Amino acid sequence: MEADSPTLVVRGRLDDALADGAATGQLRDRVAETGQPAVRVWAPARIVAFGRRDTRSDGYGAAAAAAREHGYEPVERSVGGRAVAYDGETTLAFARITPVDGVRGGLDERYDALTRDVRGALAGLGVDASEGEPPESFCPGQHSLRTTAGGKLAGLAQRVTQGAAITSGVLVVANRDDLAGVLAPVYRALDVPFDPASVGSVANAGGPSDPDRVRAALEDALVGDRDREVVDVTAVVDA
Repeated sequence: MEADSPTLVVRGRLDDALADGAATGQLRDRVAETGQPAVRVWAPARIVAFGRRDTRSDGYGAAAAAAREHGYEPVERSVGGRAVAYDGETTLAFARITPVDGVRGGLDERYDALTRDVRGALAGLGVDASEGEPPESFCPGQHSLRTTAGGKLAGLAQRVTQGAAITSGVLVVANRDDLAGVLAPVYRALDVPFDPASVGSVANAGGPSDPDRVRAALEDALVGDRDREVVDVTAVVDA
């Protein structure tokens, strides 16, 4: 079905942060079942999402408390990676979900394609981003984008299950000081090195601070030249 069907573009978020995160997993199951690729770009609620390594840390309780003290709800995600903060408005999550024949192969190609498309979207917004990340950045990983000045803009991840691959990430549009302000005590409690100056943003790099404008550009880049079918996230959950 992938060759003939439009990309399913899912918009919006659910009020419940855990249900909202689970919606992307339900979307993955739908892609695996139907073969129709999907894209989702949205601003999650005001949360700090902790990975498995964080939740197993002796300092997790203190880190979760630090998040709450700064007005961020701590949530646990089922995959690895370190803590990521979403301010509820200007921090975007994005995911491109594609059908696959198996769990092996295509990993590098999907990473390369997502990196290229995110960089292209940023370039169209006036932001010159390069691969790599500054030392002691949030959610450190091998696949990241940074500004020419060094601030981390985006971190990318990938998860492959039977029938579908999710290539996803987080993009900081604006409000970098607030994000750094909550991440500093969170990472300190987890005993993980973190430099607040390593947090970059689209706005700080000369791009727009309007998350809707950035979301639209990123969505267009992830869909590419395919036709699209736009639905609200509630349609995915209720299906």
